[in-house]
Amino acid sequence: MFNHVTVLRDEAVDGLKIKPDGIYVDCTLGGAGHSGLIASRLSQDGVLIGLDQDEKALSAARKRLEGVTCKVHLVKTNFRHIAQVVKDLGFTGVDGILFDLGVSSPQLDESERGFSYHYEAPLDMRMDREQERTAFEVVNQYDEAEIARILYIYGEEKFSRRIAKRIVEYRTSKPIETTTELAEIIKEAIPAATRRSGPHPARRSFQAIRIAVNEELTVFEEALEQVMEILAPRGRVSVITFHSLEDRICKQFYLEQAKGCICPPNFPICTCHQKPKLKIITRKPIAPSAEELEQNARARSAKLRVAEKI
Repeated sequence: MFNHVTVLRDEAVDGLKIKPDGIYVDCTLGGAGHSGLIASRLSQDGVLIGLDQDEKALSAARKRLEGVTCKVHLVKTNFRHIAQVVKDLGFTGVDGILFDLGVSSPQLDESERGFSYHYEAPLDMRMDREQERTAFEVVNQYDEAEIARILYIYGEEKFSRRIAKRIVEYRTSKPIETTTELAEIIKEAIPAATRRSGPHPARRSFQAIRIAVNEELTVFEEALEQVMEILAPRGRVSVITFHSLEDRICKQFYLEQAKGCICPPNFPICTCHQKPKLKIITRKPIAPSAEELEQNARARSAKLRVAEKI
């Protein structure tokens, strides 16, 4: 089973302004929550392309999309290859692209995947089960400075150095093998006064390690660059993020692509001839409604940003 509660489903798809005969790419297919709605708005001339690294997600999506009238292409791949997928399918451009970033609910809830500090499991955290690098490698083989860097940058963990030092000390006697073992090590490294309040003390570190294992931020940056290559004029991109690093990357990318003339203010006429490539549709990100948060607490940090290619 792949029961994923789709976040900002209507808002993200509405943002794409679906054309019945258009071509749309769901870069994070999951259980096809967004794709199902996209497909329902497409005619038999429309095309839906769905990408996912997780075979269980693809299987669930195939079942959910049975009977839709549009053409459907589901591809097992990382969305860092979006432009190549579109090209391989014979399309020169697309009318809309959707990203729903982060880890899906089924992946979090499958204890054996090792994403959660709530369940005992091997240190895995791979979104693509066929890739070689796992959380075990990051935790047991990376040096102290690199672990601290990962925790600080990807997890915004202020105790990153203390945690990295404790991890390295612990693994001198034996490898760190399970999620609960790692969570306890992290907890011990954080001052008692701090861990008595707020979220679980391992939350930020687990997020950071997961991002490092899957190269999530690098992959997202690569994919955004390809968006400008394959998006047709007046085509739209919807991006749902779940933490500040992803949101910052998206926001800065939109702003950069929406920038016009960069000549100094005292120039009488423009000599750079730079034109905006994107129009930002959501000046402020769209957040889940109170009703959605009541039904799905995991949506609390979600933000949606939409832009249109000029």
